[in-house]
Amino acid sequence: MSDPGTKPPERATIVAELSGNHGRDLELTRDTLHAIAESSADAVKIQTYKPESITLDLTREPFGPRPSGPWKGQRLFEVYRQGSLPYEWHEEIYALAASLGLDCFSSPFDEEGVDFLESIGNPVYKVASFEIRHVPLLERIAATGKPVIVSTGIASLADIELALGILREGTTDITLLKCTSAYPAPIDEVDLRTIPTLRAAFGVPVGLSDHTMGHAVPVAAVALGAVLIEKHFVLDRSAGGIDASFSMEPSEFAEMVRNVRMAEAALGSPVYGLGAAASDSATRGRSVFVAADVRQGDTFTNDNLKVVRPGHGLHPRYYAELLGKRAKTDIAAGTPLSWDLVD
Repeated sequence: MSDPGTKPPERATIVAELSGNHGRDLELTRDTLHAIAESSADAVKIQTYKPESITLDLTREPFGPRPSGPWKGQRLFEVYRQGSLPYEWHEEIYALAASLGLDCFSSPFDEEGVDFLESIGNPVYKVASFEIRHVPLLERIAATGKPVIVSTGIASLADIELALGILREGTTDITLLKCTSAYPAPIDEVDLRTIPTLRAAFGVPVGLSDHTMGHAVPVAAVALGAVLIEKHFVLDRSAGGIDASFSMEPSEFAEMVRNVRMAEAALGSPVYGLGAAASDSATRGRSVFVAADVRQGDTFTNDNLKVVRPGHGLHPRYYAELLGKRAKTDIAAGTPLSWDLVD
């Protein structure tokens, strides 16, 4: 994360979100981390919770089966039981990520989760979109004093202001993420122009937690100054899983990373000079050439001077000034005109 008082970094951090795509299968989880590293992600983010961390184990409304969406027909308690990453796997996952050159951090969903993550040295905390109003959780995270990333998927401006006020009691290293909490998210509801307005309103770096399909939205977000891109990652969507339907497979994720890096390279810096490639092209632009043989003392006219390619002669801005002047020496057609040839 970066100082909000400076320009966005030239290279956004790209985070692969494991979420519930571990399938409660440790070998699958290990394979997924290897694929994340091979896809050129910078970091992997996990989630730390038990189903009771989030909801109640009841069947009556509003805890009954979901009427629509990717978890249609399932109670939330069941969904979260499937999606919960066993606490006893965490240390191995952090160690494996480090060995693969990946940063690893987590989203806790209750105070117990924060305490557990502190016990294993979690370096950064992520506040999920649906937890931005969870004041006790925010207070416990703030007490760690560690950097925090906050998704804003369901937040009003007042919610963001409240969360930042609590978190700033413990840290100034805070990044907000623009997020559309729909799974998958419709492109026309992403509203990426919110990124610079959030940065201006709250004085913090801003990134993107993206639930759209494809990589167009992350590329556009980087162009608007996003400092972090988070996307769900799955080894194989067709194998299923609670978050698989809106997650990227390894080849898709790698393609996204390539396109984001190309966009960053294309953004460059606000310069008005020419780079090496463009400077070479400039020599192929137009300039003033002698178009017909002239003798010493002849007058330059529209008949014996032309503005043509390449750019080896005088700049065309001097064309009108050259007309009526005389040749200092004999000049053959095809000679780029220079001031030492002009009397």
